[in-house]
Amino acid sequence: MSFSDRSSGRRRTAHAARTALGASALALTLLTTAACGPDNSSADTAVTAGAGAAPNIGLPANLEDLKKWKFDDWEKWAKDYALPAAAKGFWTLDKLLKAKPNEPLPPPPAPPAAPAQPTQAPAQPSQPAQPSQPAKPAQPSQPAQPGQPTAPGAPTAPATTPGKPPAGQPTQPGHPTPPPAPPKPSNTQQPASQAPAPPAQPTQAPAQPSQPPAAPAQPTQAPAQPPAQPAQPPAQPAQPADNGNDPLPKTVNAQPVPHPYTKVAVHGKLFADAPGSGAEAAAGLSHYQCSATVVADPAHPGKSNLVWTAGHCIHQGKGGKYFSNISFIPAFNSTGALSGGKQAEEAQYAPLGIWNATQAVTSPQWKAEGGDGGSPATQYDFAIIRVQPGEGGKSLEETVGGAVPVWFNAPREQLSITEYGYPAAPPFDGMELNRCESGRPTRLSYDPARPPMHAIGCTMTGGSSGGGWLAVKDGKPALVSNVSVGQHTGDPKFQAGPYLDDVAAGAYDFISKKG
Repeated sequence: MSFSDRSSGRRRTAHAARTALGASALALTLLTTAACGPDNSSADTAVTAGAGAAPNIGLPANLEDLKKWKFDDWEKWAKDYALPAAAKGFWTLDKLLKAKPNEPLPPPPAPPAAPAQPTQAPAQPSQPAQPSQPAKPAQPSQPAQPGQPTAPGAPTAPATTPGKPPAGQPTQPGHPTPPPAPPKPSNTQQPASQAPAPPAQPTQAPAQPSQPPAAPAQPTQAPAQPPAQPAQPPAQPAQPADNGNDPLPKTVNAQPVPHPYTKVAVHGKLFADAPGSGAEAAAGLSHYQCSATVVADPAHPGKSNLVWTAGHCIHQGKGGKYFSNISFIPAFNSTGALSGGKQAEEAQYAPLGIWNATQAVTSPQWKAEGGDGGSPATQYDFAIIRVQPGEGGKSLEETVGGAVPVWFNAPREQLSITEYGYPAAPPFDGMELNRCESGRPTRLSYDPARPPMHAIGCTMTGGSSGGGWLAVKDGKPALVSNVSVGQHTGDPKFQAGPYLDDVAAGAYDFISKKG
């Protein structure tokens, strides 16, 4: 059901790099960073040293703080954004044709989240087992206190269990399974806790006649409420009843875009070499291909050199490194010169040139947590690269004839998505630009504490990773996501991409200003 056909070479190199950082190291990193931005504490330095050449991957303790990062915070964290450009002529036709498709990551099994709730639900019904206490009628002396057995019996459980989970949720956004279950029982048991509330009020009523003692009693309650209120807001942000998952979208068949690709030249192929060593690297087995899209540059309007793609297309994720020799070919094979197994010259299959990346940035979540399999990091699986200007300083946007703006925090109900990409795994061969007119997306989530991904029906395969998802805003196309997760076996066949929120906007703003 998932993309199990990813190349063994990439698995081994990625796995070797990722294992350098264990779960404990990541936890240490998350706990030792400042809330306002990344820090350079000794703990972070130790984690970096353990990863070899990996940069400081310190993250703030919660997502809301990360969304507030300013330019200086991003610059402090993204120390390795500058990349050596590929040598001129590095990407020969032979290397391009041998490049393996970088597979979209396998989707998460959605069902497991649901069973977690029922297991906790029956735990509370087990409380009725307390009727075993009424079964002890041998204590008739207690009937004189009929109200006490019922009142303490119901409220005691809700007072302890629902109170603690909300406090823990904001500090552990990456562990969604326990939090969703407690809110449900707490809601069902609140009425029981409200029942004894009336007797609590009469006790305050007599306290009012004696105004001196009543006054101190109220201040003690007033301070008690403020701490309770701040605890609730952070607990509310990510507790969707469905864990952020909708039914999977229906399959939509990919359609080849007619040649030439003049009107859609902003879409192209991205090539890169995965970090590696030994025989595989020597044999040229580290070449990979993805898809990407030219996006506008707010700091350089009309002259953008920015390209949007997936994080897993340019960086290994947790404990890993950036890929090398990252190059973008807009409108690849626009005229069909390579279609059908034909051979062609560079000017034919790369009519708008080969553009080498010199800068790159991906999300802190992908860099610190990402890997081969699905995880909450996939909900932030995006990247932006900057390429060298062309001859005479001509920009990529000027050469291609346009660039797509990025729509952050786009309202889901307003989206009708068309995906573009170069699928290269069977039954496709990577030579043709395809599109899926998929319509309104559904939601797919690994972690309900993070924005759910967009999911659309599409039959594209490996190689389409990073491909741009466009929707219409103000009458013009805008980029709202990219291919990250995919399933091309069974039914339905679908793909999913990150919801671009303030974290994505911060990374975009950073690399725009660095140019």
